[in-house]
Amino acid sequence: MKSLRRYLDKIKPHFEKGGKLEKLESTFEAFESFMFVPDKVTTKGTHIRDANDMKRTMAIVVLAVVPTVLFGMWNVGYQHFMATGQEGTLFELFWLGFLKVFPIIVVSYVVGLGIEFAFAQYRGHEVNEGFLVSGILIPLILPVDTPLWMVAVATAFAVIIGKEVFGGTGMNILNPALTARAFLFFAYPSYMSGNAVWTHGMMNGEGIIDSYTGATPLAEAAAGKIDNLPSVIEMFFGTIPGSIGETSTLAILIGAAILLFTGMASARIMISTFIGGLVMGLLLNVFAVNPFMEIPAWHHLLLGGFAFGAVFMATDPVSAAQTPKGKIIYGFLIGLFAILIRVINPAYPEGVMLAILLMNVFAPLIDHYVIEGNIKKRLKRAKT
Repeated sequence: MKSLRRYLDKIKPHFEKGGKLEKLESTFEAFESFMFVPDKVTTKGTHIRDANDMKRTMAIVVLAVVPTVLFGMWNVGYQHFMATGQEGTLFELFWLGFLKVFPIIVVSYVVGLGIEFAFAQYRGHEVNEGFLVSGILIPLILPVDTPLWMVAVATAFAVIIGKEVFGGTGMNILNPALTARAFLFFAYPSYMSGNAVWTHGMMNGEGIIDSYTGATPLAEAAAGKIDNLPSVIEMFFGTIPGSIGETSTLAILIGAAILLFTGMASARIMISTFIGGLVMGLLLNVFAVNPFMEIPAWHHLLLGGFAFGAVFMATDPVSAAQTPKGKIIYGFLIGLFAILIRVINPAYPEGVMLAILLMNVFAPLIDHYVIEGNIKKRLKRAKT
């Protein structure tokens, strides 16, 4: 590492102002800061100093996602072997999943970071580390057989339309990863819904036995087939069809523990989202008029991408509410609307995506009314 540091110091003047490669300064700075802690320090004025810079923050979030990535790769192989009526070793299952999932991750990062670098060069800004998280979240919320060109188009749409048009990292009003998912959901619905998209090989029918169904538990429930739902153990551990990283509640909770222990995610948002979902589930149980509404309320927390959305999507610090009370309201409404949408509207059996994007839009309004309420309360206190 010392030799690499010396080499970077040697070529660094070429990328600084006045050097022959000064136009690539932001690109060089991005690679340097990725390898080493930046050597920039404050020189005057009063500043808040924190060891957790953007790079460390993003690295911890990526670390928290690793359990869902690894389990997702294994589950892709498991679902395929189940569908074909075969048996395989742990390594064979994981290796098949790795071969399917890794290219999606690569395409997501190559396209997303390529656009980020291009915009940074054009604006003369530093490359932000924000896409390090979005780049891994996008593949995890997609079906395994999503064509790579669709992944590339959706990633480009998310970065350009979902973030860069608003000014880049820290300025976007929508979660970039969910923006990519929403784009694919409405632009290519046949690749994002139905029984054939969740298990590798189902779309082209390669070796799939006739008696196997690749329907997700939510699809089964939406069709009124609640007797076909997997057991609670299967839903909790995640040995069910679904998006790559959304099936295992256990793996997601491990990530949640990492985020909460390190203080990288808001416990208010996370917990209130689960509470909101539970409350709506209980209300639907009381007024149940169809089999889907009869599903035990807490089962909804294990189904679909609810847990993944609550832990990794709703807690996005940029697009979420910022005030303490606003975070509670924001998370509660996400959980409430997510279950309401998935049960009431059969066209959207997975309502988490729409609920989070909806509340992303209303997050500034929630903060506004919370702040206005605090101002009025203090004025009233001052008068008395």
